[in-house]
Amino acid sequence: MARCSSLLLAFCLSTIPAWSQFAQPNGGDLDPGILPAKWTTGGPKCMEIPEWQVHEYNPNVFILRQSGCTDAEMPFLYLFFGKDRGLLWDTGSRRGNLAPTLEHTVHDWLERNHRDQITLIVTHSHSHEDHVFGDAAVQAMNDPAIKIHFVAPTVSAASAFFGVGNWPSTPGQVDLGQRVLNIVPIPGHDDYAIALYDRRTGIVLTGDNLYPGRLYVKDFAAYKASTERLIAFLSDKPVAHILGNHIEQTQTPFKDFPIGSIYHPHEHCLELTFGTLLELEDGLKSMEGAPRRLATRDFTIWPVDPHEHGLGPEMEQIFKQTQAEQVPNKWNQPRH
Repeated sequence: MARCSSLLLAFCLSTIPAWSQFAQPNGGDLDPGILPAKWTTGGPKCMEIPEWQVHEYNPNVFILRQSGCTDAEMPFLYLFFGKDRGLLWDTGSRRGNLAPTLEHTVHDWLERNHRDQITLIVTHSHSHEDHVFGDAAVQAMNDPAIKIHFVAPTVSAASAFFGVGNWPSTPGQVDLGQRVLNIVPIPGHDDYAIALYDRRTGIVLTGDNLYPGRLYVKDFAAYKASTERLIAFLSDKPVAHILGNHIEQTQTPFKDFPIGSIYHPHEHCLELTFGTLLELEDGLKSMEGAPRRLATRDFTIWPVDPHEHGLGPEMEQIFKQTQAEQVPNKWNQPRH
């Protein structure tokens, strides 16, 4: 399968300062890594699919994806290791049963690195249930080789731990030991939300603020300011991949999977580019303060009523209908 092509390349090259790039096409000083050609979703046969797909991006960075056979959200989790500590980004959604897979992955890393134990920081992209459901199970692991340092998904807890002095204006950071991860506050989808930048790999984690799918915007002004803040922070830094928490988009431009889908045949790739972030900023600016839905080939800006429970009756009906069609067939989905 072909890799995902870079988006808006010409626009990116004319916009990003030259000093945020490298002089030669040799990867610069970034730690290289590989993304899979295909992610596991939720079928066509759930009997054959594990609860979690674990992908080794490189020896110190792992990406975990929850199976749609367990929950339609299918969130991505990220695991970074430094010399002294590790960091887990999110704990998954309902019925995820993360703890056994997390323990296995960390123990394998410890064995390969001739280590007996490590402290694992557990933090979150934001506070929504599909990214914090595994918190209690992870905190209860009681594994002597894995000491958990839990950072609650709140502005106060994250600001204190990451050293964010003036939320959301100033960034913070955490040092895992020869691996500094920068933290940029990005409220708008949720009151508490952060992005993460890893200079070692050039990976940017954007949570639910940017991924291939429906970008639900609760607070438009905050979301627009967060997008601009993240762009400003990254303007002088090499960006290899922007990685979000979900994939809801198909490989067909402008077409997404219905909400509630557990099976994603012909799914969009996970990785986006700095150009996608610029495209998001451009779309938000085009609204001139009047939020509306705007579909691009790789994502849709989707403002929601902050006073309405959930995503509204229209989306609720689509969710119920999609679940009724797919969940009973999860052992043998119709192939597309």
